[in-house]
Amino acid sequence: MAGKSKRTDLEAIIRIDSELNQIQDLDLLLERILLEARRVVNADAGSIYVKEGDRLVIKYAQNDTKQKELPPGQKLIYSVFSVPISEGTLSGYCALTGKLVNVPDVYDIPTDAPYSFNTSFDRISGYKTTSTLTIPLKTPDGRLLGVIQVINARDSNGITSMFVRNDELLISHFAANATVALQRAYITRAMILRMIKMSELRDPKETGAHVNRVAGYAVEIYNKWAYAHGLSETEREKTRDTLKIAAMLHDVGKVAISDIILKKPAKFTPEEYEIMKAHTIYGARLFDDPQSPLDSIAADVALTHHENWDGTGYPGWVDPMTGTPVKAAADGKPLGRKTEEIPLGGRIVALADVFDALSSKRVYKKAWEEQDVFDEIRALSGKKFDPELVDIFFEILPSIKQIRELYPEQAE
Repeated sequence: MAGKSKRTDLEAIIRIDSELNQIQDLDLLLERILLEARRVVNADAGSIYVKEGDRLVIKYAQNDTKQKELPPGQKLIYSVFSVPISEGTLSGYCALTGKLVNVPDVYDIPTDAPYSFNTSFDRISGYKTTSTLTIPLKTPDGRLLGVIQVINARDSNGITSMFVRNDELLISHFAANATVALQRAYITRAMILRMIKMSELRDPKETGAHVNRVAGYAVEIYNKWAYAHGLSETEREKTRDTLKIAAMLHDVGKVAISDIILKKPAKFTPEEYEIMKAHTIYGARLFDDPQSPLDSIAADVALTHHENWDGTGYPGWVDPMTGTPVKAAADGKPLGRKTEEIPLGGRIVALADVFDALSSKRVYKKAWEEQDVFDEIRALSGKKFDPELVDIFFEILPSIKQIRELYPEQAE
């Protein structure tokens, strides 16, 4: 990292440490950790893996060179895969031994080294990997959370070089700080998933995979919308973080609905459907004393994710505390919210939730064919869904499909 003092480097790490601890969502934190790890050592590319059982699962990959080849605002798509925690790969060896691994040239690894580099990824992507620096993410008590691998150090002229001793010291310090933030985010995610588990015990449709996918779709749709509307990177990141968690909790109000209705294997009667619709109000009530922006967005999403763009959704203009209409039609029933009367978070989660529901197998239905799902989404544009968000959904379809790969349903 030529031209930078050690003092400047450490000041940057201290600043980053503070920023990382403000991110609540685990996935967004992993993405940011990878970005900042690359910045700390001026790496062109990199990947971050998390430990799942005896394997490392890739969560995010970044590549500045390949990103520059894409249109502005488009996200880089990467292969979703896992590797065993064993000596065979650089990341697996790093995880197994808990040691930092610095390789100046992956195409010139000594033959007696226990690990090797899989060149097929370079052939597929058209990107030449040279130097790599791989470091474990370990808690103070030695528990492995994952691995960061940064690729292709850049010197002051942008030329690929090797990672030097100072880079090793910097990224080691950074990784120690990042692990603290990760531990906190894991606790937050665990608490949210316990709330989801309560819903799942009541409603089999509310699985952890489902809410992770819906939240993932929602964040990608929002990010593209925010970019198109000129929002700053700081504002986008802040809202992505709160929206991600709020989207995971969109149906948490179902815990207040009777099992007789939730688990009914047949179509609801009109009376049962009215009771079922109240889950939106119950969900909003859980956040009735806002202590943070998350509470406000979570209340909006829970209350409005079944509103329709044309005003035919539910629960409409009601006071979530009492369930009484705030704006009523001639018959006394609440008027439905329509168009931009529906908060952005509610409009986004409505689309994300329906897409996942149609695409997924349930005890009462088969998963729809992919093209049938897409046709339905398009048919509902301007009726159920915000037309702009539908357009964005199809623009980012590769990212949507990637999220489905990241969070598959568990085999029954």
